[in-house]
Amino acid sequence: MRLAILTAYPPSKVTLNEYAYHLVKHFRQKKSVTELVLLTDKTEGKKDITFIEEGCKITVKECWKFNGYLNIINVIKAINNTQPDAVLFNLQFMKFGDKKIAAALGLLLPLVCKLKHIPNIVLLHNILEEVDLGAAGFTSNKLLQKAYGFIGTTLTKLILQSDTVVVTMQKYVAILEKKYNAKNVFLIPHGTFEVSKEKPDFSIRNSPLQIMTFGKFGTYKKVESLIEAVEKVRTTTGLDLEVVIAGTDNPNVTGYLAKVQEEYKHVPQLRFTGYVEEHDVSTLFKESAVVVFPYTSTTGSSGVLHQAGSYGKAVIMPDLGDLALLVKDEGYQGEFFEPNSIESLASAIEVLLTNDTHRLNIAKANYKAATAYPMEKITNMYLNKFNQIRNRNAPQKTIVSKPVTLD
Repeated sequence: MRLAILTAYPPSKVTLNEYAYHLVKHFRQKKSVTELVLLTDKTEGKKDITFIEEGCKITVKECWKFNGYLNIINVIKAINNTQPDAVLFNLQFMKFGDKKIAAALGLLLPLVCKLKHIPNIVLLHNILEEVDLGAAGFTSNKLLQKAYGFIGTTLTKLILQSDTVVVTMQKYVAILEKKYNAKNVFLIPHGTFEVSKEKPDFSIRNSPLQIMTFGKFGTYKKVESLIEAVEKVRTTTGLDLEVVIAGTDNPNVTGYLAKVQEEYKHVPQLRFTGYVEEHDVSTLFKESAVVVFPYTSTTGSSGVLHQAGSYGKAVIMPDLGDLALLVKDEGYQGEFFEPNSIESLASAIEVLLTNDTHRLNIAKANYKAATAYPMEKITNMYLNKFNQIRNRNAPQKTIVSKPVTLD
């Protein structure tokens, strides 16, 4: 199978690029995949397709750009030129841009593939029915939120015209089936990027203890509360703590982290890493004592939670939305705090740093949850879905019975 994957891809800073990296890494090791065609966004640097593991040929076609109005035309040209046997779309609603028309045009591509009779799967990481538009940085205007809701419903109907839509949470399956009467929506879990053959070292080094958060910040992910909570824990416990803020601004809030860095420049042992290269992610997690999710809302299954679990890390998170569902559905655990409460967050951090038995229990539970769905297993599930589509679309042979003759 020559499998095309439409996605942002490192060194791109567009959302879901890290997820694509790990999809590619594991798809290329499958014997049934003879070539991967990456339909990616345009970047200044070369695409990171150098892997230690052996695998199939990888062809890169940089054929779209964030907020590009000609993306649909350019991607179709790339598909026509490469003639893939199937296409996997790695999507969320703002994948192609934060401008409404550019974003909407890009989301028409799965329907185009369906019309061209190319087997296709849309991996949809979030659904607008479960996104707090105000918290996620779209708009706080009630009228505009209604408009977004209408547009989102229309686009969802178009996406559902694809052969198969995959979501990462069972709740999303239920919503799409109920609201849209969809029959082609299936659950495939998010999966865990890297699972070591050896169990991680669950211990933490003595000093300084790194309190890490990882993501794109400025909308529903904000770090001020984390910084102030850690300062409180320093005062109450005397522990030597370092705050590590790993990641970049959310595209909707450019300059957010620079502003925070200036505002809290008086705080000791506060480190901003900026964009984290893929090869540095492992070190970042391994050196962390705990991982914190300073969220006020959620917009889908958390890749960071799955990564934290794979490295055997205890996490501190708000008891809300999709994070709470992952605890219920996939077995992750964490120390919970009340969103928007610095005191509650400080208390949660202190509990994990001063109760090693409790921290170890959470860390081991998260590792167990993460290892249940490695990317090797997830990519097999996608290949099985593609085989089902191809078998379903294959022309049915008509069996003509011969007339019975009597001697």
